[in-house]
Amino acid sequence: MSLCGKIGYAIRMKTILKFFDKLEDAMRSSLSRKPILYALVGAVGIILLWKGVWETAELVPLLFGPGSILVGVGILLVTGLLVSFFIGEDIFLSGWRKDKKLFEKTETEVKSEKEMLEDVVSELHSVREDIKKIDRK
Repeated sequence: MSLCGKIGYAIRMKTILKFFDKLEDAMRSSLSRKPILYALVGAVGIILLWKGVWETAELVPLLFGPGSILVGVGILLVTGLLVSFFIGEDIFLSGWRKDKKLFEKTETEVKSEKEMLEDVVSELHSVREDIKKIDRK
């Protein structure tokens, strides 16, 4: 492909991406006012995506049975999604930090965490007020 062809292709791709970006913003804006419709549209989109993935995988002989498991696990491992999707980041991090479960904590520990969070919220309000004062000047 010539340089002019590559430039033309890049411009067309940029135009297409910009169009879909604006379309996405408009759709999210209008659907966010109708959460049930938003959920239904999202559900249909997700189901159709997985249907397409399933049907495409059936066309590739390698992706039957154990082959599909190995390819899927490989993709999830390489992208870093395996652990975070199946056990969640919070559970993983709390186990790594050796945090106690809420029902295992004593009342004192829970109150201490609550006070700490209240201090953070108070400090956040203070910072917000400081920013408002700076904006006024």
